[in-house]
Amino acid sequence: MQSNRTCAVELICFVSLLGVAQASAEMPLGDKTLVVWVSPANLTQAGGTALTVNDTTIDRFDGVVFAEIEPQVWMPGSNGYSRTNKEQADWSKETTGPDQFVQMAIVYEGHQITMYRNGELYAEYATSGQPYAFGANTAILFGPRHLSKGVDCFFGRMRDARVYAEPLDGETIAAMEPGKPIDGVEPWAWWDFATAGTYDKAGRFNQIRLSGGAKIEDGCLVLSGTRPTMLATIDRDGLSTAAIPTQWSKSDPVPASVVQSTRLLREKLLDDPYRPGYHFCVPEDNGRPGDANGCFYANGRYHLMYLYNRNGVGFSWGHISSKDLVHWRHHPDAIGPGDGDEGCFSGGGFVDDDGTAYLSYWMLWGDKGIGVAKSTDRHYDRWQKLEANPVIKSTEWGITETTDEDGKLLIYGSADPTNIWKKDGKYYILTGNLLVLNKYGRKPDSPDDMKGDRLYLLESEDLGNWSYKGVFYERNPKWTEDSEDNMCPSFLPLPASPDGGQPSGKHLLLFISHNKGCQYYVGDYDTENDKFASDNHGRMSWVDNTYFAPEALVDDDGRQIMWAWLTDNPGGEAEKGWSGVYGLPRSLWLGDDGTLRMRPVKEFQTLRSDEKTWKDITLADGETKTLDGVVGESCELDITIDSATAKQYGVKVRVSADGEEETLLYCDAESQKLCFDSTRSGIDGRRTLEQAPLVLKDGEQLELRVFVDKSVVEIYANDRQAICRRVYPGRDDSLGVVLFAIGGQASISSVKAWEMMPSNPY
Repeated sequence: MQSNRTCAVELICFVSLLGVAQASAEMPLGDKTLVVWVSPANLTQAGGTALTVNDTTIDRFDGVVFAEIEPQVWMPGSNGYSRTNKEQADWSKETTGPDQFVQMAIVYEGHQITMYRNGELYAEYATSGQPYAFGANTAILFGPRHLSKGVDCFFGRMRDARVYAEPLDGETIAAMEPGKPIDGVEPWAWWDFATAGTYDKAGRFNQIRLSGGAKIEDGCLVLSGTRPTMLATIDRDGLSTAAIPTQWSKSDPVPASVVQSTRLLREKLLDDPYRPGYHFCVPEDNGRPGDANGCFYANGRYHLMYLYNRNGVGFSWGHISSKDLVHWRHHPDAIGPGDGDEGCFSGGGFVDDDGTAYLSYWMLWGDKGIGVAKSTDRHYDRWQKLEANPVIKSTEWGITETTDEDGKLLIYGSADPTNIWKKDGKYYILTGNLLVLNKYGRKPDSPDDMKGDRLYLLESEDLGNWSYKGVFYERNPKWTEDSEDNMCPSFLPLPASPDGGQPSGKHLLLFISHNKGCQYYVGDYDTENDKFASDNHGRMSWVDNTYFAPEALVDDDGRQIMWAWLTDNPGGEAEKGWSGVYGLPRSLWLGDDGTLRMRPVKEFQTLRSDEKTWKDITLADGETKTLDGVVGESCELDITIDSATAKQYGVKVRVSADGEEETLLYCDAESQKLCFDSTRSGIDGRRTLEQAPLVLKDGEQLELRVFVDKSVVEIYANDRQAICRRVYPGRDDSLGVVLFAIGGQASISSVKAWEMMPSNPY
């Protein structure tokens, strides 16, 4: 382990390498205010800083120091205590826990120093030492209280930190909120870690170094590990020689280096052999988890949210909208960390009668619960979280334990809420059961009513206060296993046609189990007793959980349309600059036999070009037919097979010239299954055989619709079944499309193929 002396020397050398602050008309920094929202990791630590202004060439500093003289007491730290009152026995001791934030502020005005805690006076005194003005060699420091040897470090989290080049009064300080500016008062330096990471929103400090375990995580600067440090300085040569900022605010001028970097990123994404051209992709950053969330239809547009882990901020909901389900406009992120939560996990969308849109979501982390955000502007660009959040309170992570009016114990989930719906003037929502199952239902002797999947119904009159109504449906153990949970649910009326129209009278409950992926129930919603009775159950994922996290809406035509996240995430995604892909939006409706039907929405036909056709193809046992001229990395196929004696018949895609790489899509007549064989698909991803039940009636044709989009392949059969997966060919020539039959003959009456033009911007 390095000594304190070694670390201090490294810090001082680092400052020398970076250069020093340029003198300006604003310098020196004399009267000032330091403000920081901070959460100590523990109350036994001593001597570190939550925020320090430091001269880099001489031992001079002013900082918000914790417990250097008195345990649990904040103090204005300074070199040799020259501006510090050492009589602190009567100062209040800190009591905040590691999951709570406290605002600390120090005002320097001549010899007068005043300290505030959460806007209330904490300490005040006149210093005997002379005030110090920080000049042309200034740094901002988090962690070690100053740049010198043998310095203690602070451990904890900072949400927001600021320096003002003027003394502020207590009223102004009390009115401050993390992440929000104060009218008429411009910060001299400002780190809003939740929205801008390490970037100084005041634009002054352009060199940042994190070391010793310091990191940006869940919207905070986190100081943990060994000697965690964040050091901010200014390069004397200006931005032209500074590194490209890792974070910067949308309210700031755009640095030229960022423009260049953005262009290079677009070009890199366009050159990525696995980034789809017409399936939705998270535009950049870490879409893992990348659940589809909060979709709704309003004002002639489809709105869709996507969960992603925003670098330097935390789990947020990106927001896109479209007129045609094919081309998407990007909006500002809808919700993210802040306003009582540390991030946002999955949930649903709902539009009320007055046009107000609501998002229901799972608040992170710990015993928070379910939150709601609303938007009233026409394009739904600005969202406001309800002051009542959490509107459904957890007692621990994802679980609510309480009692009814008779004192009986009630246990229900407070995770992954559905879309809200409205009935007879009241609002309803369902919550998921993963954490309840984990705690109460995983053991062999667990109660039956705690095993397997279930949802919990809650009711509200105002969206802010919710009451528990009970378990929403009775699980059938013949359909799902005891190990399966119910999360990411969606509950909507099911139309009788792929084009919408009047509802069928049945409802569709989409959901996932984390171990088995996407599945659904079709059944009746008993509106008098608020219970759901399922007629049948089906899956959209069989061998693993690649097809995951469904989300659905009903549009103005009455169509129910769903999306799902493809969880197959290969290694090295961070280096690629993006992750997160959705399957094509599917239109869902009720078949004549009471089971679910599905097909891609018709809008994607607008991407078709260069149609090619083949008719009356007969394949003998073991025979193949190459479809010449098909664009093998971006195409749609429509294949109609009249009859077959073959045991296996269908199409191979992404086939290399010598057959080393291939993806097989076919019907297995003996097992009566639709099959997706990716065991030889390429060099990465989940290479496996996935099989979905598919029983053809006597004399029924098999119609296969296949979509290939670089790393995404989807196959649909007779509107009754579908499989969607990702593949990662390693060869540039894996572009072939080949019909085949094994174990008998296949008569193919028609094949149509189209090149699919890309619709993603990059």
